[in-house]
Amino acid sequence: MTIYSQDLLNNLFRHPYTKIEFIERDFGVSRPTATKYLDALTKTGFVRKAKLGRTNFYINQPLIALLSD
Repeated sequence: MTIYSQDLLNNLFRHPYTKIEFIERDFGVSRPTATKYLDALTKTGFVRKAKLGRTNFYINQPLIALLSD
């Protein structure tokens, strides 16, 4: 799967946030691969990374804005 696969983008717009564990489970990839995908999406501005405790959440700000309007 490439970083901008249709499946990954669909997943991001189906949920207002995701975690590494969700990407691992949904796509059957390893933790390092899921981390690589989400970090790349953070760098390009598709999601915002937020740390809560020991867990990183990757937040789809535009989707949250749409849902809260």
